[in-house]
Amino acid sequence: MDHFLYQGGILHAEGVAIPEIAAQVGTPFYVYSTATLTRHYRLFTEALSPLPHLVCFAIKSLSNVAVLKTLGDLGAGMDVVSIGEYLRARAAGVPGERIVFSGVGKTRAEIRAALEGGIRQFNVESEPELRAISDIATALGVQAPIALRVNPDVDAKTHAKIATGKSENKFGIPIAKARAVYAEAAALPGLRVVGVDVHIGSQLTDLAPFEAAFLKVRELTLQLREDGHQITRLDLGGGLGIPYTGSNDAPPLPVEYGAMIQRTLGDLGCEIEIEPGRLISGNSGLLVAQVVYVKSGEGRDFLILDAAMNDLARPSMYDAHHDIVPVVESAPGDPTQPFDVVGPVCETGDTFARGREMPLLAEGDLVAFRSAGAYGAVMASEYNSRPLIPEVLVNGDHFAVIRERPTFDEILARDKLPFWL
Repeated sequence: MDHFLYQGGILHAEGVAIPEIAAQVGTPFYVYSTATLTRHYRLFTEALSPLPHLVCFAIKSLSNVAVLKTLGDLGAGMDVVSIGEYLRARAAGVPGERIVFSGVGKTRAEIRAALEGGIRQFNVESEPELRAISDIATALGVQAPIALRVNPDVDAKTHAKIATGKSENKFGIPIAKARAVYAEAAALPGLRVVGVDVHIGSQLTDLAPFEAAFLKVRELTLQLREDGHQITRLDLGGGLGIPYTGSNDAPPLPVEYGAMIQRTLGDLGCEIEIEPGRLISGNSGLLVAQVVYVKSGEGRDFLILDAAMNDLARPSMYDAHHDIVPVVESAPGDPTQPFDVVGPVCETGDTFARGREMPLLAEGDLVAFRSAGAYGAVMASEYNSRPLIPEVLVNGDHFAVIRERPTFDEILARDKLPFWL
């Protein structure tokens, strides 16, 4: 569910008409709904309410500081994978004790900065990283709280580029090696073992892979306790998918996910950490664009938009589907026809949809890409020297620009000529 509905035939973000935003900020732009962010965060907290828990929003899905503050003020923790994301969380007012630092390639500078600024735990992915964290923590005179990310070799049955829990993926420590690596961690002076971490992929639409992974984590937890480790937290990652197509084949609900966690792990007495991103942010955002031209081709017609693959990379990168709807609602029975929906970037891959049945739109009409809040703005670039597009946050009948569109002068000012030119 989201809060983007037609009111009087015009698409609204909560109480604000989309054309009103477009008139002020121009197109294309991203718009996010506070009500949807809040509702989806609370679905997870309610699902886990029988257990001690912390819901850590995966910043990599949507990193605007205003969004992070919205969630942080509700009590959310944050899952970060770079020091830049860590600093965004801190800028949003989230304390270090609610920030989990994940990722396979944490640099020594990042580790030091997180230890100095405060951190809930590092999710460690290799033996060299263990040693680096211990060295830095020892030099600072502290002990770093750590959980080892284990790779359970479970097929998440998701897109190959977002699967993370199989043996051939770069993430985590093979679960068969985990006891030995935990023994090494316990022997290092700068570390304090607190838990086990697992994450098997993104956009999962079935609970079975989760359950298979969590049962392996359960068995490992019991073994580690036999080995003398104090395992008090289980970080179960994120990955629960969202419906991008509006079909009846919907992913499991957070309440079903929470019940499965309680059934498989609830008797271990551990605090449960989860790291949802997409399910909180995905349906909270739209990408709004304008039709530049309607072009007739050889055997196909094109809707050419002012948004492009640099603004929303998921269709070109993952062959991902986004519903594309007119901002002015079509009447029942209005004619439609198949269009290729494309952007202006000089790449054939700058295609959002092929043969998509669409209303008969005209130049200047607005369209909205649904479920664009996750991995939209965060993956955008300035390819073809196209400025990053604005982000807007709506709250009821109010809206605010939370990231401005840079001017071309600002973009050009970042380039510096060497002395010989």
